[in-house]
Amino acid sequence: MKFFTTVCVCIFMVCRLQAQTDMDAIMLNKNVLCVGGMYSHNSWKNYWEGTFKRDNENLGTVSTQMIGIMGNYGITSKLNVLFNLPYVQTKATNGTLKGLKGVQDLGLSVKYKIHTFSIGKKSRLAAFAIGNFSFPVTNYVADFLPMSIGLHSKNLTFRGMLDYQLGKFFTTASGYYTLRSNIRIDRTAYYDTEMHLTNEVDMPNVAGFNARAGYRSRTWIAEAVLDNMNTLGGFDIRKNDMPFPSNKMNATMTGVNFKYSFARALRGLELTAGAKYTVAGRNVGQATIVNGGVFYLMDFSKKHATYEN
Repeated sequence: MKFFTTVCVCIFMVCRLQAQTDMDAIMLNKNVLCVGGMYSHNSWKNYWEGTFKRDNENLGTVSTQMIGIMGNYGITSKLNVLFNLPYVQTKATNGTLKGLKGVQDLGLSVKYKIHTFSIGKKSRLAAFAIGNFSFPVTNYVADFLPMSIGLHSKNLTFRGMLDYQLGKFFTTASGYYTLRSNIRIDRTAYYDTEMHLTNEVDMPNVAGFNARAGYRSRTWIAEAVLDNMNTLGGFDIRKNDMPFPSNKMNATMTGVNFKYSFARALRGLELTAGAKYTVAGRNVGQATIVNGGVFYLMDFSKKHATYEN
């Protein structure tokens, strides 16, 4: 059977979906907490085995469901800290592979607004620096792709971001670099492009970018999104072989996101929704991802404003 590693792409994307995240230009004010739950469903049937696109009747449709909690707290209006913790479950409709489930990786982020530059009367440009650290919180199996719920590596990500806003319309662009630790698997030897007589796997680092543009107000956010991820190393899935945690995994996805913030009696309540589709890839599936979430903002200060952009 020929398997594939899209579940890992979902893991990179799924924990950065909505509300105030490490990829948008929204900052919470001082002493404001945003916390809530999110759900995501990822499914694919066609996939790229290296650069060759195909399907596999032994797998059918592979799906990943994620339920998680996410929070953001404003230390100051220029410094926010974020966390997310997902529970992931995988499934294949055909064949004998049994899906796995469990709590995956805890993600911790720090987002800092470096400076805002005024350009004329109605436009401004803001610069941000973001750092993220994620690590597995359970001893889940990494070497059982595509049923694994994660890769079990520790990840340190650095991201730079610029946001341009003209009235209520905006454009945001960011680039990131992720350092990944080595992992250990449950076998004493393995073969990638050569034989390794060890259970330690050297994980390649990852780089990519995110771009988004749309409408942003106190009540509504509607945006189009472009995501890109490139593994800096690794190797292609071989014919008639299983995938491996250190495979090269490249993906480009497009999508839309929406957020609605209630006012008056339901002030502080936020609803989010979004969808993404993989338009190009290498050793990944042509996945469709839909997500939604419910969040609540609690203002522990005496101010009424809860966020700024």
